[in-house]
Amino acid sequence: EAEGLSTPPCPGELGERILKNISKEAWEEWKQMQMRLVNENRLNLADARARNYIRQQMELFLFEGQHVEAQSYTPLSI
Repeated sequence: EAEGLSTPPCPGELGERILKNISKEAWEEWKQMQMRLVNENRLNLADARARNYIRQQMELFLFEGQHVEAQSYTPLSI
């Protein structure tokens, strides 16, 4: 029931799947998580293995509701 995305966020079947099933808010949460994963794991997105890893984590996060976290990330305690 939440507001959806207006366009697919990436090309192909995955982009269409995200468009149809993922809210704008969930997509924004994923983008923050993706940035943490890239930074904390020092991923080089020019490397196909890093891109595959990010895609796997994205699918776990968005479609399977699993908690994903950067290996060395420690959340701030409030």
